[in-house]
Amino acid sequence: MTLTLAIQKQLGEFALDVNLAAGAGVTALFGRSGAGKSTIIKAVAGLVVPDGGRIQLGESVLFDSQANIDVPVHKRRIGMVFQDARLFPHLSVLKNLRYGARFSDGSVTRGDAVAMAELLGLGDLLSRKPGSLSGGEAQRVAIGRALLSKPRLLMMDEPLAGLDQARKADILALIEKVRDVVGVPILYVSHARDEVLRLAGHVAIISDGTCLDQGAPQALLAGSGTAGLARTVRARLVLKNSSDGLSELSLSGGRLFLPQVDAPLGQALSVEIAARDVMLSLTPPEGLSALNVLACEITELRASGSSPFAVDVMLRCGEDALAAQVTRRSAERMGLRPGMPIYAVIKSVALAQTSGVMDVVAI
Repeated sequence: MTLTLAIQKQLGEFALDVNLAAGAGVTALFGRSGAGKSTIIKAVAGLVVPDGGRIQLGESVLFDSQANIDVPVHKRRIGMVFQDARLFPHLSVLKNLRYGARFSDGSVTRGDAVAMAELLGLGDLLSRKPGSLSGGEAQRVAIGRALLSKPRLLMMDEPLAGLDQARKADILALIEKVRDVVGVPILYVSHARDEVLRLAGHVAIISDGTCLDQGAPQALLAGSGTAGLARTVRARLVLKNSSDGLSELSLSGGRLFLPQVDAPLGQALSVEIAARDVMLSLTPPEGLSALNVLACEITELRASGSSPFAVDVMLRCGEDALAAQVTRRSAERMGLRPGMPIYAVIKSVALAQTSGVMDVVAI
């Protein structure tokens, strides 16, 4: 199921003019508050009528200004999860869940609602009212209610806003489960870079009402301001507490070693690698203290924005993008060029889990 949209909307002095596509898995709309992310999903849901353009989900045209098509909200088969859970306070958890079935194809039963509650960890809360739930529990109910509408698309508008770090981690894990188990395409709105890197397979960068770029999050979302030019790769913890005190992370292009990572085995982690912490070698390096060496390919050389005497070297390592920064003299002496195999010697990395950069370590 693919969502495509090309729409325009004028809201006071704010102008939205966006063209993007979202496919299977999680597609994130990423940008600062006020960039237009929420307006986009409201337009897809039918809560905001664009001034012009077209929105299509799969084979169904939801909106087309030229053909005078505007499918009503309740017929679009789109599940919505907002920042606040918006549960009915007088209904139990079970009845709130079953309310979503009113908008389904009619096939949802009470047993389906109970099964959904079990999947979301709500099995012991079915008789409780929303007023007695924590923020994280309420969001679980909201997600379950949206899923029980049997949506063709699930949209989440900053569902972690207002939650503390522990509950954010809990809901992030739940969204991963929905993504991997339920299999409904998800359009996810966020201005939190670490959320997007953990959840999304595709990201659209939204700024001032336009889509600046879209593609793989690891390639588009540069590092934090303290790291300068950086890239973030996805890794999985495969070994910990070994005899030498190192933990081993697997990524698409090799392995990384970090001091004892405090996470469960198999946990997906985001690893930030700053360009200034990457050295380049034409041959497999020997006699160095650095353990983290990845075989890469140069994809592009750019004039550095931080120094007229430096070159930013963009690298591909497996399915991940990395970056390095070298002097112009070094680039010329080494004969660096696109398509050239190279070895990245990583002096330090930053490990990010659910709430930003956790630690910077040198190996």
